[in-house]
Amino acid sequence: MSALAQTHALTRMLETDATWRLLRADNAPVIAALLSEHLGGEDRRLPTDDLYERIDHDLEALRGHGFDLPQSAQGYCAEWRKAGFLTRRPAEEARGETFELAPGALAAIRTLEQLAAPRQTVTESRLASIGAQLGQLAVDTDPDATRRLQQLHAQRDRLDAQIERIQAGDLETLDPARALERVRDILAQAEEIPSDFARVRAEFDDLNRDLRARIVESDETQRSVLDEVFRGVDLIAESDEGRSFAGFSALVLDPAVGEAFDDDIARVLDRAFAADLTPAHRRFLRRFIGTLKDHSGEIHEVITTFARGLRRYVQSQDYQRDRVLRGLLRTALADGVPASAEIKPYQPTGLRLDLSAVALSSVGAIRLHDPAEFDATAPIVEHESGMADLATLRALARETEIDFAELIDHVNAVLAELDQATVRQVLERHPASQGVASVVGLLTLAANQGSAPGGVETVRWRGVDAAARAADIPIYLFTGRLL
Repeated sequence: MSALAQTHALTRMLETDATWRLLRADNAPVIAALLSEHLGGEDRRLPTDDLYERIDHDLEALRGHGFDLPQSAQGYCAEWRKAGFLTRRPAEEARGETFELAPGALAAIRTLEQLAAPRQTVTESRLASIGAQLGQLAVDTDPDATRRLQQLHAQRDRLDAQIERIQAGDLETLDPARALERVRDILAQAEEIPSDFARVRAEFDDLNRDLRARIVESDETQRSVLDEVFRGVDLIAESDEGRSFAGFSALVLDPAVGEAFDDDIARVLDRAFAADLTPAHRRFLRRFIGTLKDHSGEIHEVITTFARGLRRYVQSQDYQRDRVLRGLLRTALADGVPASAEIKPYQPTGLRLDLSAVALSSVGAIRLHDPAEFDATAPIVEHESGMADLATLRALARETEIDFAELIDHVNAVLAELDQATVRQVLERHPASQGVASVVGLLTLAANQGSAPGGVETVRWRGVDAAARAADIPIYLFTGRLL
């Protein structure tokens, strides 16, 4: 491929590939760290509310260290899902939805982890593994029976020689450094498997959409997909992806393979060199087969769900409605091509489209009816009527209205001793019995029947709660008897 062709191919990948999109994002370190922490470990799938809560907690800590992260966890997760970093699916065990890492995000995180902890040297164990696989492939694919027998005899001779050395007491074990190197190579390969599962699931999603599109687009002369679905052929399981996964799943679910694998892991972890492994790596190895079985079961459920949905889609005749809609859309697009030369896209058409009268809103905005809210749990209390008490009525009136009659008597009593008086002087001789209401009443009387020479004075009183209060008010003078 020439440099020009590669440039065009990489340019298209730059626009469509989620892995590249994450690596070149403005907040790539934050995105990769948050997604790896909460979805890249043992918890590969989380309910949306749980993920929002965890990420919101981390966002607060990141903002405290100077990171500019204005949105909430829900807003960022919506952006990451749209960018192809997260995959949202219905929850299987409860109502709601879950988030999991998309294949592109998994690949980006693994790339960053390799950059952070690169492999320093070419390991012997990796080369030996490649050589063993290559040798086995050469044996298994050799059509010459004589040559295959020679190779198998050579393998048997090597095994016999090794058995004789061990029986003679010549037992050599791998030194700890080389053994640890091999374990880390095994871990590096095993940690790539979750990414493989994510890609397999994404491939099945694409295959499901492709089959539905083929059903809609096929006409009466191209009925191969329809005929196979009606005959009950499981197109998804019979696809290349389905057959490849079936072979992998059969190996994982084989009890003999599982028991041998678990036994080998247990013996390796009992060796002295395994003490240099981190607790996370030891836990990963112990749960490896169980994790593979869980992921394999999920993919089987996906295949079953897709196959049933595809068969239901055909047998319910829903594809006929989609075909009609597709035909109408194509007709409209075809008519629009010649019309575009005469009519501009923004030219008013004069057509009126009556929309549905049903209000469209989010399901989350619906408030469900709760009969418990209308239960009369408290007993009904009956109040018997009685004779009105004049003192009680006066007390109620004082709680709701200013007692101007009392205030006028207080002002006139002060003016009987002084030629003129301010609001502060009245309150010093006759404290506010109604709290701030008495102060407001005196200011009202002074504004209506007094004078304002100018200036400010401080008045003090006690509220109905007995707390001392003070305020600065304009000076008003009472100079004559109030009426």
